[in-house]
Amino acid sequence: MKEEDFDFGPLLPAGLPPAAARWTGLARYNFTGGNNDADELPLDGLIAAANSVLAREGRTLATYGLASGPQGYRPLREFLATKLKRDADISCTADEILIVSGSLQALDLVNAALLTRGDTVIFEMDSYQGAINRLTRLGVNVVGIPLDGEGMRMDALADALAELKARGIQPKYIYTIPTVQNPTATIMGKERRAELLRLAGEYGVPVFEDDCYADLVWDGVRPPAIYAMSERANVIHIGSFSKSIAPALRVGFIVAPWSIMSRMLALKTDAGSGALEQMVLAEYCTPHFTSHVPALRKGLRRKVETLMEALNEQFGIAAEFEDPKGGIFLWVKLPDQVDTMKLYQAALKHGVAINPGNEWSTDKAHSHSRLRLCFASPTHEQIREGVAILAEVCRREFGVPARSANVERARA
Repeated sequence: MKEEDFDFGPLLPAGLPPAAARWTGLARYNFTGGNNDADELPLDGLIAAANSVLAREGRTLATYGLASGPQGYRPLREFLATKLKRDADISCTADEILIVSGSLQALDLVNAALLTRGDTVIFEMDSYQGAINRLTRLGVNVVGIPLDGEGMRMDALADALAELKARGIQPKYIYTIPTVQNPTATIMGKERRAELLRLAGEYGVPVFEDDCYADLVWDGVRPPAIYAMSERANVIHIGSFSKSIAPALRVGFIVAPWSIMSRMLALKTDAGSGALEQMVLAEYCTPHFTSHVPALRKGLRRKVETLMEALNEQFGIAAEFEDPKGGIFLWVKLPDQVDTMKLYQAALKHGVAINPGNEWSTDKAHSHSRLRLCFASPTHEQIREGVAILAEVCRREFGVPARSANVERARA
């Protein structure tokens, strides 16, 4: 390694995020990130798909975009058009879909097309860290809307829209994760989706629908996508294969009216998202997606049951949570005296990694004693062991849970 004797500091522009730390490996008990279950990865099917599609079409890798154009590999877009109609009631063609490098690139493209410093957007109060952080760096104001058991509260949204209008502020979009919300795992019902569209239409605000977890509803039954219910072409819909197949593939998609899709396409100057990944996904998913995802959901459901049992045993009534309706996360409330940012730092020294709540909320006071646990990646044994260690660390740092946590739970 070269000696670092050149000082880049004076050359760095203002507003950059803090410098990254060197990666030292995953924690032994890793409850962070959006990782999935390695045992449920359809490895044999992906290997067969890669061999098949490369033998048939491999030489198209010599052409940017695989000769399918800038919107992505056409067979994958055709698969998505069929899937979205079947699962989300979205009627669209392959030409209304843009393949992107994961949903994070979708967020970047929507923001680049619509936002400038000083703009205002509306979010669910508890929401995706990656989306919140991007807006902070862009200098965009975020108005958080409280959630209940059915997602974003429409009474609070109506009040916020009215207040912003009275102040002469026009929000650029309403961002929502309506189907298996991140981090709360709630599902917005059809009537509430209709009310969201009504309010968005009344105030002239587009809806930005993030549907990245929608394949992981436990029973496979979900409401129609907000995009499907819109009659005004005022919804941008994004999704991903990260949670249904594999996050490291980095393949997501955008469905949007051409008036805004064309603007995002002009901003996507990366010469195309990973072509091999797109080819393999199209080859695998077309025959196997509908059989793979139910098996994945069953495995994930078993893991969250293990996690909830472990929390009940180790934390008792000190840990509050709702049985999630799907997904890979559990949103947990600890007693108010627990600062989960400090808990995160203390637990990591003992090999347990968690996501502190204030990283996943627009309201730091509301979320300071909350944490998000990803249950997909660790094994059942690691879940039990990791929760036991987390409880012991929490007990030493904050005095909760009581040592007889399981007894307290039994009395409740």
